[in-house]
Amino acid sequence: MEATADQFPERVLDHIEENLADDEVRQALQSGVDLRDYSRQVESQLDAAQALSIQDYLGQAVNIARLHRQIKDCDSVLERMEAMLCEFQSDLGNMSQEIQQLQQESVRMNVKLKNRQAVRGELSQFVDEMVVPEQMISHILDTPVTERQFLEQLHELNHKINFVKEQSYKEARSCADVRDILEKLKLKAISKIRDFLMQKIYSFRKPMTNYQNAQNTMLKYRFFNEFLINNERHVAKEVSDEYLDTTSKMYYSYFKEYQSRLMKLQFNILADRDDVMGMEEPTRRSLFSSRQTLRNKATVFSLGSRGAVVGADLEAPIIIPHAAQASDQKFTFESLFRSLHYALLDNSCREYLFLCDFFVLSGNQALNMFNLVMGKTLSLFHKALEAYFSDCHDAIALYLCIQVVAKFKAIMHRRQVPALDSYWTLMSDLIWPRFTQLVQSHTLSVARSDPSKFSHLDTRPHPVLRRYAEFVCALLSVTDLGSGAAGAAPAAASAAAPAAAPPVLASGEEASRLRPLLGELRDAVDAFLQRLAREFPHSRERLICLINNYDIPLTVLSEALPDEAALAGWLGFREPLARRVAEFVEELLCQEFGLLVNFVRDAESGLERGVTGHLADEARVAQVVRDFNANWKANSERMNQQIMASFTNLRNFTEVFQTALSQLVQYYTRLGKLMAQPPFRSMACRNELINIHNIMVEVKKLKPTF
Repeated sequence: MEATADQFPERVLDHIEENLADDEVRQALQSGVDLRDYSRQVESQLDAAQALSIQDYLGQAVNIARLHRQIKDCDSVLERMEAMLCEFQSDLGNMSQEIQQLQQESVRMNVKLKNRQAVRGELSQFVDEMVVPEQMISHILDTPVTERQFLEQLHELNHKINFVKEQSYKEARSCADVRDILEKLKLKAISKIRDFLMQKIYSFRKPMTNYQNAQNTMLKYRFFNEFLINNERHVAKEVSDEYLDTTSKMYYSYFKEYQSRLMKLQFNILADRDDVMGMEEPTRRSLFSSRQTLRNKATVFSLGSRGAVVGADLEAPIIIPHAAQASDQKFTFESLFRSLHYALLDNSCREYLFLCDFFVLSGNQALNMFNLVMGKTLSLFHKALEAYFSDCHDAIALYLCIQVVAKFKAIMHRRQVPALDSYWTLMSDLIWPRFTQLVQSHTLSVARSDPSKFSHLDTRPHPVLRRYAEFVCALLSVTDLGSGAAGAAPAAASAAAPAAAPPVLASGEEASRLRPLLGELRDAVDAFLQRLAREFPHSRERLICLINNYDIPLTVLSEALPDEAALAGWLGFREPLARRVAEFVEELLCQEFGLLVNFVRDAESGLERGVTGHLADEARVAQVVRDFNANWKANSERMNQQIMASFTNLRNFTEVFQTALSQLVQYYTRLGKLMAQPPFRSMACRNELINIHNIMVEVKKLKPTF
């Protein structure tokens, strides 16, 4: 109560504030009306309004009663509707539960259907794979193995056998129902396949049989061997062993016969131990001598058409012995070597691919089986060729065989057949030592050659240099040359006039092994030339001898191999040749234009030393100028004749003659420069000098006559 009493004044104040906010109260207060009178007035107005309201209510009593009745009727209707709606709501709740139950039942039925369908599919597949149809039995038993139906049913049988094995591990009881019949069908199929494959393998043994046709037939039925491997390994091994034994003997017999008949087609005249580069001259065979002279062996040092064996004829058809014998053909050893190994290459590629395809092999397994097939044949080749190479004295033939081996190895790599890689390496290692020995024997023969014992000396190209030029040209013609890589081959230069070491130009293993051998041979030839030149008493003869002999290898190589960029420096004779030509030209000019040459040398030397007193002899200078003006054409013609008599090679002769004319023009140009300096500037003979341009025009008109 205390709290209420305390709060009363606040409520009163709030009520007063609300009344003061009323518009009528505010208007009354502003007009100055007494609030008590105004209150009584308002109360009287309220009483009047109440009375009017009661009268109005009484006047509307009937309507109100009717409205009441209507409200009661509506209330009853609404009550009935509420009952109906509640009933509907109850029915809908029941229907929702039933729909939910139906949905759950549908899901359960759908799961059952899927499970039954899955079981039915697997069971149907299981039954199909387990059941052995009558058609399979009929074809396996009665159809020939070469028929397509047999091969199709064999695939199906192999699948069923594997399926039954798999199901046996799962302890499927139905496997026992079909195991016996599958085993019988498997044995029957194995028996028919074995007989078929053995028959094909035995056909290899028949003479004149094309075994490649039989192999092609076996490849059409390669699944037979796969079936044997999967189901009866000892039968598969029996077939493979029989194949290895038969083909090994077949290849051995074929290649042994082919090699024997092939070697009978070789030329009868062969190089021997005496056919070396350094021998002086071949002696003619006497009446009682069986020694063949070097003249009858033109191919000992020259290539000729033999290079075709590693070019156009590399993959030519093999030589047929009986056809060659019928036409009385003979061949070089490298041609026989190529034919023999091309037959080996072709058969080896076919055999290796057959083994990989038919016996389902790869990698080392394929290589091991290939070696079992071709091992005896390769050993036959190795022994026969080892015996031949040990007594072979034809270095060019050996080098061509080396190139054949390298190119055949590359061909097999392109065919992706590595079967003969070890054989090619073995063959290369067999040939290279003998080839090296022969080249070194040529080098030794040249080094031991003594020109003082020669019966005849001549400044023309020596036979030793001709053989050397042809021999080196033959080797380089079949070697892959680079395009100018630099590098020096190790070789000791001769003390008298060392030749430049050849740069490393050839590429590949063969070129790298060939380079030092040719370097040693070149040094021996260069030393031989120095000894040969010393046998001539006059310096001009020595120079002519050196120039002619230095030129012959360069000429032969440039004619056979026009790529001078790749050949530059291979022989190392270009610089010595240029030096010797310069020396020869100087000596020739001293002979024909001695006054001019000696005066120019003396004058240039005096001017360089500052000693010019002895040069002021105008008579001597005039003699030099007038002698040249009067005789230079005649002397040039005479010089032409001397050069022509000294050098038999047109290219060499032209080069020497042009060098001589060029050097003559240089001397006269130097004379003109000297005459423009004191003490020659004031000499009257200076005006007699011929214009250098006129001399050059006249020089160009001089054509070397040969």
